[in-house]
Amino acid sequence: MENFEQVYQEHARLVYRYLLSQCHDEFVAEELCQETFYQAFRSLKQYDGTCRLSTWLCAIAKNQLRAYRRKHPAMEELDDRWLAASSENERGKVELLRAMQTLPAPQRDIVYLRMYGNLSFAQIGDVLEKNETWARINFYRAKEKLRKEMENNENEFTA
Repeated sequence: MENFEQVYQEHARLVYRYLLSQCHDEFVAEELCQETFYQAFRSLKQYDGTCRLSTWLCAIAKNQLRAYRRKHPAMEELDDRWLAASSENERGKVELLRAMQTLPAPQRDIVYLRMYGNLSFAQIGDVLEKNETWARINFYRAKEKLRKEMENNENEFTA
């Protein structure tokens, strides 16, 4: 087998795009991509060459995504298309910003830094003097609260 760093360089983008197409969350896809290559490195002896290396890596990625979904069954992600639509039309943008005001200050800050500052979770942790894991967890909690708030707002408009 080739040098593993070379394998990573050649296949990481493909694996990331595969994961992103499945979970529609760039941050989860990024994390799972890293875990995929970690697991692939640990399992190198099991790769027998009967399939393409990219196929083997995507199979590992698929298993990582399944494991992630089992660990986070109640965590429904805000759909990226919904966020994009909210930022494209004025009413959606105002509703999203209004919903963001209902979040506790740290979660609101994380969402602003992530959505409008395009900062990584590590950078957000540095800015808020916390760690990356804290930023990641609180971002997902904030997204869940926003999703529920936006659903409540939709139900009020349709009632």
